[in-house]
Amino acid sequence: MREIVLDTETTGLDPAAGNRIVEIGCVELENHLATGRVFHKYINPERDMPEEAFKVHGLSEEFLSDKPVFADVARDFVDFIGDAPLVIHNAEFDMKFLNWELKILGMEQMPMERSIDTVKMARKKFPGSPANLDALCRRFGIDNSARDKHGALLDAELLAEVYLELIGGREPGLSLLGKGGDSSRSQAQAVSVDAPERPFREPRPHAPSEEELAAHTVFLGKVKNAIWLAEEKA
Repeated sequence: MREIVLDTETTGLDPAAGNRIVEIGCVELENHLATGRVFHKYINPERDMPEEAFKVHGLSEEFLSDKPVFADVARDFVDFIGDAPLVIHNAEFDMKFLNWELKILGMEQMPMERSIDTVKMARKKFPGSPANLDALCRRFGIDNSARDKHGALLDAELLAEVYLELIGGREPGLSLLGKGGDSSRSQAQAVSVDAPERPFREPRPHAPSEEELAAHTVFLGKVKNAIWLAEEKA
């Protein structure tokens, strides 16, 4: 089963107000394990960078000025995700921005039903507890020390580990992040274990002996008002 863990960074909260995507990060999962394939692009939003957004992700207007616009990366993005389910933290936000960009280009938009919202999963599993990415990393013991600011690829890598914890499928010691936040290229390896040799033993008899049957009959004779005797008389 192929899934894509996805995150975006933007210039603001609402695309209808002129805000745009400035970064996309995707991590490919096969049967809930990272394959090592990622999609990562910085995007020129063709507008200024509000101070509030810069404080969140640290992507300046100057840094993004020579990056491709969304139209230049849209086809590669769509080809990478294919028709796989999209695992997103607060899916409504990212899907709204992605569909806005796709709509501008006249490309097919993605239905919300395609997304798996890990915020909703976390709130259902831990009602009343914080459901942001940092809180979930702390809960599951996932190293997020490299996350001094939001970053689409790093957040997608962290979310992949959180997602595996939320579905209860993460094996002890499994990590999708290498040192410095790089995605691991290692894959799960099968370990063969030799079964210990067991000596042959003859099956033990289970039928009662004559002595056991006699003792059982004596015991039953001491039982008063036995229901099986009443059934026999009936």
